[in-house]
Amino acid sequence: MLAKARAKGKGIHVKGKGQAMLYQELIRRKRDGCALTRAEIGALVAGITSGDLGDAQLGAFAMAVVLRGMSLPERVALTEAMRDSGEVLAWARGPVVDKHSTGGIGDNVSLMLAPALAACGAVVPMISGRGLGHTGGTLDKLEAIPGYDATPEATRLRRVVDEAGCAIIGQTAALAPADRRFYAVRDVTATVESRDLITASILSKKLAAGLDALVLDVKCGNGAFMATQDEAEALAQALVEVANGAGCRTRALITDMNAPLAPAAGNALEVAVAVDFLTGREVDPRLWDVTCALGAEALALAGLAEGAAQGRAMVEAALTSGRAAERFAQMVAGLGGPADFLERALDYLVPAPVVVRVPAEQDGVVAGYETRALGLAVIELGGGRRQASDSIDARVGLSQIAPLGTRVSAGDPLALVHAADEEAAAQAVAAVQAACRVAENATPGVLVLGRVG
Repeated sequence: MLAKARAKGKGIHVKGKGQAMLYQELIRRKRDGCALTRAEIGALVAGITSGDLGDAQLGAFAMAVVLRGMSLPERVALTEAMRDSGEVLAWARGPVVDKHSTGGIGDNVSLMLAPALAACGAVVPMISGRGLGHTGGTLDKLEAIPGYDATPEATRLRRVVDEAGCAIIGQTAALAPADRRFYAVRDVTATVESRDLITASILSKKLAAGLDALVLDVKCGNGAFMATQDEAEALAQALVEVANGAGCRTRALITDMNAPLAPAAGNALEVAVAVDFLTGREVDPRLWDVTCALGAEALALAGLAEGAAQGRAMVEAALTSGRAAERFAQMVAGLGGPADFLERALDYLVPAPVVVRVPAEQDGVVAGYETRALGLAVIELGGGRRQASDSIDARVGLSQIAPLGTRVSAGDPLALVHAADEEAAAQAVAAVQAACRVAENATPGVLVLGRVG
């Protein structure tokens, strides 16, 4: 509990174990490797939210966590306190389900999965993010749709969820405000990489949506933040333990990100892929497998399916019947997009002025990609951000990316570059050629590598 402040920040007293403690005492104890109590962590988070805990103190606390780590009870307490720092949504019906991905290239799964889960009876208020580093962001993709409101006011959000069963939106000012300030400080104090703080940051936002069940897509490979499967499994274990400890049934899949997931990377281009997928015009097999695998686990966790096998069959039926497409169209229209977007997507998605082929430089088989480099190429085209304040050109990116195992002759297209001008297009062509490995043969890899929880 916070007592009255004698001076901004450092004069705040925190009650703990029968004595008054200063914030700096809690920071010192964490620096020295002590475990903090739930009340102490709650007091720190209250100080983050109110501003009484200064930026210098917050940075010092974050560094202490980086160096000393947190126990599972501490991580659960931090997550719950950050969740409860703002509004926690409540819904009249359920089960309330969501999905989170740790990010990759061509990862537009949310655009298909949210409406598919809604078509299966779940309530899906999906709190999503913008592009981070070399990876694309779901909100940036959806904002390529004219009129789409990614941060609706509460009345509209509830109406859309009631009518469509799903709404993919961004974190509002009312949801987990402590996380917003904490992340801003971590971003400039070299403390972003802490697994404990990553876990609390991800889950506080998700759990503020009032979830009953959560499925996680933790990616590993050369296009993911976690390069190895061991790293991905460690993060997945941390996320699953904390989410379950906070009362949300959670499971994680470890998936491969050594190649783009969709055949496109770029905001409007990935929306177009999602529309083709939902309408059945063109369904990429890698996207299909990951979407159905995540949906199967989500429905089983939510109690809407008896197990993953039944859950997968339900998701597949929702997609092939067109029911998921109907939910997507309802969501887009409800959040301000065109009512006929599904039928006329290409009329609404503004094309790039320059589209050029990326020619293969030799005969062979597409054996691999330096996937992170493809994400960086999209950023260089203007499709991502170097700084948080940068605007995004939704038109640009890569499409028709050749899947692994594609046999090509010299001059055959490896992808199409969509650019704002010829100079940017030429640079992107060279980047994609450098990122694509063409060899005599290729061995297809496993897409879903493991399961945690």
